[in-house]
Amino acid sequence: MSVLDDYLVVPDISLLDKVRMQAQVLVPVLRALRAELGKDKADAIVKQALRDWSRELFAAIGDGIEGSARRKWATVQSAWNDVTAPEVAFETLRHDKEALELDVTRCRFAEFFRALGEPELGALLICEADFDVAAVGGGAVSLERAQTIMKGAPSCTFRYKFAPR
Repeated sequence: MSVLDDYLVVPDISLLDKVRMQAQVLVPVLRALRAELGKDKADAIVKQALRDWSRELFAAIGDGIEGSARRKWATVQSAWNDVTAPEVAFETLRHDKEALELDVTRCRFAEFFRALGEPELGALLICEADFDVAAVGGGAVSLERAQTIMKGAPSCTFRYKFAPR
């Protein structure tokens, strides 16, 4: 049992398959909104809605975990890694008490959304969630990411910093 089971709805379905199902609904809705409202306004509405949903979701998951902010982050991050790891290849550059640095070198989520012609939607559903997971750590964990494969870079740069305990 994972802290993400409620988020995943059916934990036996991979996160990539879940995202594909979401896209089957979201892409036609997004495109209809763009046709009606214009690209900028439609994208802004969808971005705000998905960002609010993700922030609230991961905050609620974190609230349900006992312990320090760092422990909450570690629990959610571990569960997030479990569901995303089958779809990405990555290199760990550093892992110690001060920092965790990773480069994702292949991402099947990015491949899917880029093939759809909707990398911005993929960034909202997948990439931005990483910051919401980091936020579970309160001030104990911060994340910086200079680039993502979803937005055309050769890798995704994850740079977590940990506050002193």
